[in-house]
Amino acid sequence: MTKKILVTGATGYIGGRLVPELLKAGYEVRTLSRNPQKLIRKKWDGIESYQGDALDKESLQAALCGVDVAYYLIHSMTTFGSDFAERDIECARNFAEACQQCGVKRIIYLGGLGSTGPALSKHLQSRHRTGEALASSGVPVTELRAAIVVGSGSASFEIIRDLSSKLPFMVCPKWVYSRCEPISIRQLLAYLVGVVREERTIGETLEVGGGEVLTYASMLRQCAEVLGRNITILPVPVLTPKLSSYWLNLVTSVPMNLCRPLVEGLRNDVVCHDLRIREWIDVPKMPYKEAVTRALTIESGEEGPPTRWTDATTSGAGDPINEDSFHYCDERKSTIMASPAILFQLLSRLGAKNGWFHADWLWRLRALLDWSIGGVGMRRGRRHPTLLSDGDQVDFWRVERVRQNEHICFRAEMKLPGTARLTFDITPVDDESTSELILRAYFWPDSLWGKLYWYAVLPLHTYVFQGMLRRIAERAERAQEILSRSEEDIPSIEEGVSV
Repeated sequence: MTKKILVTGATGYIGGRLVPELLKAGYEVRTLSRNPQKLIRKKWDGIESYQGDALDKESLQAALCGVDVAYYLIHSMTTFGSDFAERDIECARNFAEACQQCGVKRIIYLGGLGSTGPALSKHLQSRHRTGEALASSGVPVTELRAAIVVGSGSASFEIIRDLSSKLPFMVCPKWVYSRCEPISIRQLLAYLVGVVREERTIGETLEVGGGEVLTYASMLRQCAEVLGRNITILPVPVLTPKLSSYWLNLVTSVPMNLCRPLVEGLRNDVVCHDLRIREWIDVPKMPYKEAVTRALTIESGEEGPPTRWTDATTSGAGDPINEDSFHYCDERKSTIMASPAILFQLLSRLGAKNGWFHADWLWRLRALLDWSIGGVGMRRGRRHPTLLSDGDQVDFWRVERVRQNEHICFRAEMKLPGTARLTFDITPVDDESTSELILRAYFWPDSLWGKLYWYAVLPLHTYVFQGMLRRIAERAERAQEILSRSEEDIPSIEEGVSV
């Protein structure tokens, strides 16, 4: 009989890759997330999507009813910062109790590799305690413990990549000589899928790794070699985990709330000692250097990574907005001599290396201010250089809705005294060669400070948004002119909007 499987965290890095692997293996799959709308762009056939929050036990019941196996891939680190450990335990207990009440036969949990003891970092202790909380209800738990996951879009791998690609010389703390057994994302997914059929894994805590034990210094050097670079590493005893996290926050794309617990975990050796799972599930070995090469190839490809650590909801962006509640709206219009298709292609390039078409220095300044108070800043970039889909991250925005050639809605994930949206609506005028573009900035203040914030930034809107509309019009009209002279539509549009 085909098992019915629930995957929590399907909007995240691991969950987003696990679902298609389970579907390939022939399982019936459900997903549970706080914001199922983010899954629309996945285009997974044959799945049931449920909305729920592990902090609200009652919201889990519908999704778990009739489920045989539930994957627990929830982590509060990206959402709750320093309070993640307490939140993780609360979420795990709620989930375990709901599984017991709904008759779920088994929970599969991905935890962190590391030997239990007083020297274990807070992050790894939390991962172990979460596994214990999941087992508290009596439902059998299979816990897989892994160290660094090497794959495109992995936060740990992006730290290694950024350090290796940006710095020819590094002064590092002594943890660079800690031992680690990394695992490629392909191997990890194979184990996660394989344990469903392997009954010997039920109720067991198992360690998974790639089979190659390296120091972090060696991992950095090998990544640099794949990138065609050489790096010199000088270990010093004075860099504390706190100082190291500040440094990584400055140099890499990963924000402080992720850097700090990850860096604290680096002081521990994370090596597999229990090798039973390798006897039970046949997963081909993949050398670290090969995994790095695969990850970098995918990152530089046209499609980009299928999932990334930034896919997880941040800054409450998954919370619903009461559309009828009090809010401000700054609306600006422009009639542009270009088709809706050209306008849409142009707007789909907003953000990251493409910029925001006008006053990029102000966008960067706003991102710097956000980063300085612990926000996401502009370092997340975007998944694809020219395409947008629901749920994509673009700098400090999240793509909330996309309708081809008609509408794009961004929702702010920067730290704000309220909730903000930026929308673009395209309407054809007369014929397909002219369009009206409406730009709207919405803001729902959550306090008096929110109202004051709106009036403080309103003068900047005039400069930024009017300039943006002007530049969009210039580029779109130039693209339309090039297209009208060309017999090859797609290359001409690409040439025009790239100008």
